[in-house]
Amino acid sequence: MTDYAKLDAWIDAHFDEEVQFLQQLVQVPTDTPPGNNAPHAERTAELLKDFGLDAEKHAVPAQDVKDYGLESITNLIVRRKYGNGGRTVALNAHGDVVPPGEGWTHDPYGGEIVDGSLYGRAAAVSKSDFASFTFALRALEAVAKPTQGSIELHFTYDEEFGGILGPGWLLEKGLTKPDLMIAAGFSYEVVTAHNGCLQMEVTVHGKMAHAAVPTTGIDALQGATKILNALYAQNTLYQKVISKVEGITHPYLNVGRIEGGTNTNVVPGKVVFKLDRRMIPEENPVEVEANIRQVIADAAAESAGITVEIKRMLLANSMKPLAGNKPLVDAIQKHGGELFGEPIKAMGTPLYTDVRLYVEAGIPGVIYGAGPRTVLESHAKRSDERVVLEDLRRATKVVARTLADLLA
Repeated sequence: MTDYAKLDAWIDAHFDEEVQFLQQLVQVPTDTPPGNNAPHAERTAELLKDFGLDAEKHAVPAQDVKDYGLESITNLIVRRKYGNGGRTVALNAHGDVVPPGEGWTHDPYGGEIVDGSLYGRAAAVSKSDFASFTFALRALEAVAKPTQGSIELHFTYDEEFGGILGPGWLLEKGLTKPDLMIAAGFSYEVVTAHNGCLQMEVTVHGKMAHAAVPTTGIDALQGATKILNALYAQNTLYQKVISKVEGITHPYLNVGRIEGGTNTNVVPGKVVFKLDRRMIPEENPVEVEANIRQVIADAAAESAGITVEIKRMLLANSMKPLAGNKPLVDAIQKHGGELFGEPIKAMGTPLYTDVRLYVEAGIPGVIYGAGPRTVLESHAKRSDERVVLEDLRRATKVVARTLADLLA
């Protein structure tokens, strides 16, 4: 019988060390783009070695990374085998993160602690779970001393671009095939399903002309405006498509980047925009993409001389629960409820993650880790991202207890 109090006590006794580990991880930037993530993997491996944990370094071939639009990726696997029989449980967190952007009141790479929170880009999503998963593993080995099964830590560097060269690459190469997995998440819910995401780049072509004689040209921006209005009109229709998964509402579409034209006195000959279409678990990605392409084609046809190129940038399927995830959900709900003093709901999230790649490979998984109730509270992808240290402490205990149950 596991003595959970001793696990908790070990984590409390080593919590300052856990916080310092997280600070050191935050202090090595992993902005994606540009996506030069190998230096962070090297530093993580050094720090893990100080704890007696050997990390296998799996470098994705440089040309593959370059073709993908990034600079370097080295994924890490730490394998700890405790005996024959039992489950292999993987813990996955991603180190890559969007650039910090503007508006910070704390150094985004400082790991500064103010009023019980640690600030920095990726402090919450998801370098905090490099720390929670590592110290949950260390507590398990120091206290529970499992005699069967094994644990793997997967620290990967391609979540922001979809995970294909992160977990997807490890799975495709046959480097891992766990029985169960837990991926980085937040502390107050265990996520069993999430949205999918389709990202596309749309290039609208017209014909440049001098603004003094606009009739000699074809205005790509006017054509793009008609297309954008048609796409935004879809959001009204999407509000009627309601998901049955708690925590997920309806599909939606966002245009996040637009560029075009050459000068104020030139009729723009080309406009490029990038769109993001979130798909609820009930939707069919093939049908969603076909519909978007049709909406764009119909709108473009309203402008004489306009032509359009559409390039798919990302198709991340939604995550649907696998029946085998019940041991994970049960253990996290039990221990999370005790340690946080409130029910830990099993639910969906409108985010998309690379956990879907494990699930697509037939590996039951859930999302759980250190963080607040909502993405908004964490400031993930915004200025002043932070993690509350008490959430980090308690989530580490929940994960350690859960691992003890799963390997018992």
